[in-house]
Amino acid sequence: MINKEFFFKGFKSILAPDSPALALGCCFIAIGALLKNLGFNIQESILSTMLTYALPGSLVMAESLLVGASLLNIFLAVWFVNARLYPMAVSLFPLMMHKSQPKWKYYFSCHFIAVSAWLIMKSNYKSIEKKHRIDFWIGIGCATWTTAVIGTFIGFYASDYLDKNMMMGLAILNPIYFLCMMVGAMKTVQITASVILGLALGPIFYFLSPEWSILLGGFIGGTIAYFIGELNVN
Repeated sequence: MINKEFFFKGFKSILAPDSPALALGCCFIAIGALLKNLGFNIQESILSTMLTYALPGSLVMAESLLVGASLLNIFLAVWFVNARLYPMAVSLFPLMMHKSQPKWKYYFSCHFIAVSAWLIMKSNYKSIEKKHRIDFWIGIGCATWTTAVIGTFIGFYASDYLDKNMMMGLAILNPIYFLCMMVGAMKTVQITASVILGLALGPIFYFLSPEWSILLGGFIGGTIAYFIGELNVN
C-alpha cells in the first residue's frame, strides 16, 4: 500500500513558493481552450489530459489534429516527443528504488514523469528516506496531474474569453519557468555550458532548419558541454 504520510507530503509539495504548479496550470488552461476550439467536448478534453498529461505531447496532438493528420501519425508524433522523458526516468528512478517497495508502484508512477514533477522531486528527494521516496513521488505526480486536469477544465470553459495572444502567453509560462530553473541550476561547468550553448545554437539552427533547430541546438550544445566538462576534470 501507499504510505499516506509521504503521499500527502508529496502532494502538498506543489504549494512551495518555487513550485512549477502555477505555471503548469496556466499552460493547461491554454490547452483546454485549444481543445475546445478544435471541437473536443469537455469529457474528451479531460480524458486527453489524463492520458497524455505532459504538455508538449498535448500540444503536438492538438496541432496534429488541427492540420488533419492521421491517427497513426498523431500516435507516432506524441510518442516521439514524449521520448524526451526517458532520460528523466533513468536519472530519477534509481534514487527511489528500494527492495521493500513492490514493483507495481514504479510501473504505476511512470505515468507521472514530466518536467514539472521531476523538478519538484529532484529538489526534495534528499530530505526523504529512500524507502519512502516512491510514495512521495506518487504524491507529487498525482498533484501535478490533478493541476493539469483542473487547468484543462478551466481553459475549456474560459476559452470564449481568451484571445490568441492570451493563449500563447499562458502556454509559454511553463517553458519560461523551466529556463529560470535551468539558470538557477548552473552550478557546474557542464550545466552552465549546455544552457548557454543551447540558447545560442537554437536560434542559429532555426535559420538552417526551423523543424530541427531545437533538437540540433540541444544535442550539439549538450555534446559540446559534455566534452568541455571532461576536459575541465582532466
